[in-house]
Amino acid sequence: MSRAAGLLALGAAVAAAAWTAAIPDDAALALLLVAASLVVAGAAWLETGPGSSKELVLIATLAAAAAAGRVLFAAVPNVQPVTVMAVVAGVALGPRAGMSVGALAALVSNFYLGQGAYTPWQMLAWGACGLIGGLAAPLLRRRVPLALTCFALGFAFDAVMDAWEWLSFYPHTWQAFTTLYLRGIWFDAAHATGNLVLALAVGPELRRLLERYARRLKAEIVWA
Repeated sequence: MSRAAGLLALGAAVAAAAWTAAIPDDAALALLLVAASLVVAGAAWLETGPGSSKELVLIATLAAAAAAGRVLFAAVPNVQPVTVMAVVAGVALGPRAGMSVGALAALVSNFYLGQGAYTPWQMLAWGACGLIGGLAAPLLRRRVPLALTCFALGFAFDAVMDAWEWLSFYPHTWQAFTTLYLRGIWFDAAHATGNLVLALAVGPELRRLLERYARRLKAEIVWA
């Protein structure tokens, strides 16, 4: 059932993307459908993976911590810990966990900061950060590569959100996109720099903590 739901959601995402390309004036609604369909497809993919109740509790706890950190830093323009925590969760616990932490943190924090048509795209973008962390885990176990990746993903996350805003509300010209992107470049730099500092400060320590906890979850009792 989960695989069938995932395939149906992916089909809906493709159809909505085709709608966006065919009728650009309706891009805002079509893009919302694209994002919602991809979120459903991601949830269906997560359902196909193994997981214990303790693992789910750990993922939910990490997502709640990331969401709380985002709310706590809300007064500092675009400085937030969600990207780093999603990437580190992916490195320590695997792609599914990283994706879940990023997506859930966006959803939960927006209950306080405000939900909107942007929420599914934030879920996708931060979920993708966690997924990348999991897929590139062997390369991100050291402090500097992890920090540089989180720095780059800060810009990538904001570029995704800029692209959504451009396609939804602005003329579909490169001039409009360039103006929109350059208008927020300092906020993008604040996000990326915050990621860099946070990853350098606590990234590997958080990864080791999560890995130790994950090993305990997977420990088996052998009766002699």
